[in-house]
Amino acid sequence: MAANRKLGCLSIFLFVALCASLFVNIVLMATAFQRLGGIREPEPIPRFREILLQRGARAATDKIAVITMRGLISSSLPGTVTDSMVDDMRAALQQARDDSRVKAIVLEVDSPGGEVTASDAIYSALVKVRARKPVVVYMDSLAASGGYYVSCGGKFLMASDTTITGSIGVIIQTLNYEQLFNKIGLASMVFKSGKFKDMLNGARPITPEERELVQSFIMKTYDKFLGIVAKERNLPADLLRNTIADGRILSGKDAFEHKLIDGLGELEDAFGKAKELGNAPDAKVVKYGPPFSLSRFFRIFGGADSKIELQLPKQLVPQLEGGRAYFLPSYYAP
Repeated sequence: MAANRKLGCLSIFLFVALCASLFVNIVLMATAFQRLGGIREPEPIPRFREILLQRGARAATDKIAVITMRGLISSSLPGTVTDSMVDDMRAALQQARDDSRVKAIVLEVDSPGGEVTASDAIYSALVKVRARKPVVVYMDSLAASGGYYVSCGGKFLMASDTTITGSIGVIIQTLNYEQLFNKIGLASMVFKSGKFKDMLNGARPITPEERELVQSFIMKTYDKFLGIVAKERNLPADLLRNTIADGRILSGKDAFEHKLIDGLGELEDAFGKAKELGNAPDAKVVKYGPPFSLSRFFRIFGGADSKIELQLPKQLVPQLEGGRAYFLPSYYAP
């Protein structure tokens, strides 16, 4: 009797497995036929998962979307949903912009800055969203240089008293290791098509022409940064250039006194301001997070390998890539 029952269960299991296998094969064949026939569905736009931070009124459907930008701003850093953190920010902003139930956006910034082009790309995306919906920027512990550049795209800027911000400026760094090469008997051989092609080569001194060219590039980029701050904050560019826009860092309190931000407070105050500007006092507050996926799950729990890594202290590892332009405080470089 027990043997017959086990046999029956095994038969049911095999039947279900066969049906599942048949279904998967049909799906795979349909996909293959679509590809052969040139039929391709458009790539879906990545969507972020909504995490509840504050409950709204019982019958209210309005939402305040919180988007977080943390760490170095760089197109080289991978994102949680897309290929880069810059594309992640664009996708999150687009999702909030296109969601009719999102009445306002809070961008929480905790960043020392980063690459010039990456910062400008996120700023531009923020300005486009601001044209449709109110954007409140809350500066957390750090919103300096490129972090402040991005923040200028908001409608209302807030910070804590102790937030580190400012650092309006541009930096390019490189290393000169000519003397080290001389000591150990190494020489760099360079073949180039023009006199500026190996500019910032650390194996030789920089020429006066190269220095002038690099400094000119720095100042033109700085003028763009300065112009954005002057326009967004309605402040004279010359006044900024001759006072606080010299690369210095500022506390949140100092930034408020110099009109670089609109208010002081905590993150909850930014939520309240967003509800006010979005005319949605009963809205719930949701934070955008990465969606759950099996591939992400396996990356987290199956990422072990046989490599041995040696981590040096951060003070010994260059924080900036040579030859790249950055909106960063000078203390971020070693």
